[in-house]
Amino acid sequence: MCGIAGITDTAEVSGSLYLALYALQHRGQESAGIFTYDGETVHKYKGYGLVAEVFSGPVLERLTGTTGIGHVRYPTTGGSKPENIQPFHFMFRGHSLSLVHNGNLINTDELRYEYEGHGHIFSTTSDTEVIAAILANEIIHDHTPDEAISYCMRKISGSYAVIFMLDGTLYAFRDPLGIKPLCLGKTETGGHILASESVALDTLGAEFVRDIAPGESVRLQGGEVFSRSMMKSKSCAHCMFEYVYFARADSIIDGVSVYEVRRKTGALLAQEAPAKADLISPIPDSGTAAATGFSRESGIPFREALIKNRYTGRTFIMPTQEKREIAVRMKLNPVRGHIKDKSVVLVDDSIVRGTTSKKILSLVREFGAKELHLRIASPPIIAPCYLGTDFPTRNELIASKKSVPEVEAEIDATSLAHISLDGLIQAIGIPRENLCLGCLTGRYPVAIPGEEEDGREIGMVDSYSCP
Repeated sequence: MCGIAGITDTAEVSGSLYLALYALQHRGQESAGIFTYDGETVHKYKGYGLVAEVFSGPVLERLTGTTGIGHVRYPTTGGSKPENIQPFHFMFRGHSLSLVHNGNLINTDELRYEYEGHGHIFSTTSDTEVIAAILANEIIHDHTPDEAISYCMRKISGSYAVIFMLDGTLYAFRDPLGIKPLCLGKTETGGHILASESVALDTLGAEFVRDIAPGESVRLQGGEVFSRSMMKSKSCAHCMFEYVYFARADSIIDGVSVYEVRRKTGALLAQEAPAKADLISPIPDSGTAAATGFSRESGIPFREALIKNRYTGRTFIMPTQEKREIAVRMKLNPVRGHIKDKSVVLVDDSIVRGTTSKKILSLVREFGAKELHLRIASPPIIAPCYLGTDFPTRNELIASKKSVPEVEAEIDATSLAHISLDGLIQAIGIPRENLCLGCLTGRYPVAIPGEEEDGREIGMVDSYSCP
């Protein structure tokens, strides 16, 4: 999972890209990068750290130009290596290509082997470079950018939202199942912005125009948006984890309010798995909206049992388990007066490995809680994600090996309950056939060797018959 943005405008864009990435910081905290184009030169800057750590005022001043792209990274494919920090930039046959990508390809190795056979030398281990190689190869062979995108989408499989600059013109495309989000906005000065989430548009005061449709490509040029449908599917496969955890609560993704989804999951949890308690508390921040819904539905008071240190990151997207465990104690501190001798319902978005939940419950119990009922606003995660979430093996997933009662005992909860799959789907408000639920069911929307496919049909569109 990563955050991407692209802007083309009448004014300098580096400051706007900085703000957009700042709004998307929750999507990746390992590294950040911004590339801009001033009509002659691509100006580049990227590095390890948060957006505010990577970019200073003088750096942004040097990133001149009215078109640019940006990226915040959370590593899935490729690992934590300096060369994998995005954006990527390539020069070939008089062309300049800069590219950012959110998602995860499942046929990276095969494509890398194929293009190495054609003489391509890869300088990173990222699947994003494979996308760039395909696009560049098509353009080298005198294909138009639209033809290059169309061919690329036929070759790659997995989840992808891609923004790229080719010779100063901004393009974007989204996978035909719409697994990863991408939206379009209009700036106050008449330009356009592309971003992973609508919060990036809100930060800039930009007008939300629409989501980029699954299988669509767009070209932003001369203040206009040129759209083309490249691929089609009988159904979508929007990632349910965007609504449960990844996205910021104030985002709207594919027409659905993330906050409302989380609030509804809490209300449905209160109906499906009530608990006798003195107070309802979120595990901040991704459990907050669900805890609000649980409290309102149950009538049990909402009180914060845990206070979050705002200067730490999200524990789930820390790159190693050791760092995640250290981060729990740095990130959260109990409010003793709220929990001592009390029965507490803690509400969280999910349990992935179980280690974080166990440490949080132990921490709260140290401060005198009498009972700890854990309520989870997603069903048990039983299977790997191959499409951009960092739980790639079943061995890492506590629910793949243990039943709910066994997990309850493992994490030392008084009681543990998850929302049902039907309840989650009801809360999201998107039909089941249009969601990716692979990590909850073990059935995936794309063909993955050794895994069960749920049979969605994807086909190419005759791009020249589309507007």
